[in-house]
Amino acid sequence: MNIELRKLTLEDYNDLKESMLQAYDTLGGQIWSKQTIAKLLKLFPEGQLCIAVDDKVVACSLSIIVDYDEYGDKHTYEMITGAYTFSTHDPNGDTLYGIEIFVSPEYRGLRLGRRLYEARKELCESLNLKSIIAGGRIPGYHEYADKLSPRQYIDKVKSKELYDPTLTFQLSNDFHVRKVLKNYLPGDHESKEFATLIEWNNIYYQGVDASARSAKTIRIGLVQWQMRLFPTMESFYEQVEFFVDAVSGYKSDFIMFPELFNTPLLQPYNHLPEMEAMRKLAELTEEIVAKIQEYAVSYNVNVISGSMPILDNNKLYNATYLCHRSGKTEEYRKIHITPNELKYYGMVGGDKIKVFDTDCGKIGILICYDVEFPELSRIYADQGMQILFVPFLTDTQNGYTRVRRCAQARAIENECYVAIAGCVGNLPKVNNMDIQFAQSAVFTPSDFAFPTNAVKAETTPNTEMMLVVDVDLHLLDELHHFGTVKILKDRRSDLYQVKLLK
Repeated sequence: MNIELRKLTLEDYNDLKESMLQAYDTLGGQIWSKQTIAKLLKLFPEGQLCIAVDDKVVACSLSIIVDYDEYGDKHTYEMITGAYTFSTHDPNGDTLYGIEIFVSPEYRGLRLGRRLYEARKELCESLNLKSIIAGGRIPGYHEYADKLSPRQYIDKVKSKELYDPTLTFQLSNDFHVRKVLKNYLPGDHESKEFATLIEWNNIYYQGVDASARSAKTIRIGLVQWQMRLFPTMESFYEQVEFFVDAVSGYKSDFIMFPELFNTPLLQPYNHLPEMEAMRKLAELTEEIVAKIQEYAVSYNVNVISGSMPILDNNKLYNATYLCHRSGKTEEYRKIHITPNELKYYGMVGGDKIKVFDTDCGKIGILICYDVEFPELSRIYADQGMQILFVPFLTDTQNGYTRVRRCAQARAIENECYVAIAGCVGNLPKVNNMDIQFAQSAVFTPSDFAFPTNAVKAETTPNTEMMLVVDVDLHLLDELHHFGTVKILKDRRSDLYQVKLLK
């Protein structure tokens, strides 16, 4: 499955029409004509967004900009859209008005609506608009109309005594209800022609003469994973999903799990020699990765899946997976295998080194011991890497110190951010996985725009928790060109080079 959020085009109309017919079956199948969509695209192309799944448009968000004071809080849908002509669109207005948002019923379990709402918010910020306002349906109201007023119904939905498929979703996406609108959308019998006037306020709004937030900020979530035994695979997945859900709730772009974080699942094979047990664990990897990829799509967050053993041509590798929120999955295999990984598990090293392109820029991934070899991250830096992710697993503080200090050096010498995440706690009944030590962190370059100790944030050592950190990619650009020192630019490439041989 490949999921893409992009601007709507007129060539998408046939898919759009099919999705509209399915989504609005209860409204009598009323849909926008191709001519109307064409007009809207001409007036305000950047405001018309869609989500394509495997190149088929299955969800859509349509918007205009209005000078809200001209219409006030007592408008109808017909009034705000200029009798459905969009003559009310004003490029110099102050409010992004949502005139349509829907997801085809077949795809409603993927949280695509949430992606569209987030994209609208980003658009509102980038255009320096005061707020997003829309008239929201309350399709569950008809079941309670004989005993509750619209206001009473809305209050019960707010307090979570009742569930409304539209209003509950809007409230969970940081919208609030300004008032109840009467006769807003004729023909909406499920809502009894009532609607909520909902609003989301842009906290970055700076007035008509200022631009909105300009920094390219990426939010990273790190999981400091407590080693514990799991009675079933379902309980393991519940713990994974808990962290993905929590980090997604903070609108993170990435979440990273530690190296070999699934080794508690070795417990049923503890009677076997370590090498055989790890090969048994490798049989679960395909299923686990598929589940994590589902979470990446469903919770709209790119997941670096820690690392897991994988068998390929009877060779055992230590691999991590980049599960894109678009539905794509990519793999990285640990290059440098530690003596213990070779001795106890018979693992071998991978031989593919490449930067990954994501919707948040170029990232690199190294697994634990790999970060102690500076050549790898320098090759990544030459390929444009901005963030380096390092899932790790260390048993002693000595081992952790090696990973931490080397990760900090990689951030400074390659002018990038480096995020590390490890496992903590004890794991009885699993051979060779007795103890773990970790303090997860995000490291920065060392210059005036960054913390004086080059540590953006770090967790409490040896405690299960998650860390959510914002990093600004624009600061890296400024560092490359205007830093106190310019490490990447000042290399003596006439004297020495680092090259990838294959």
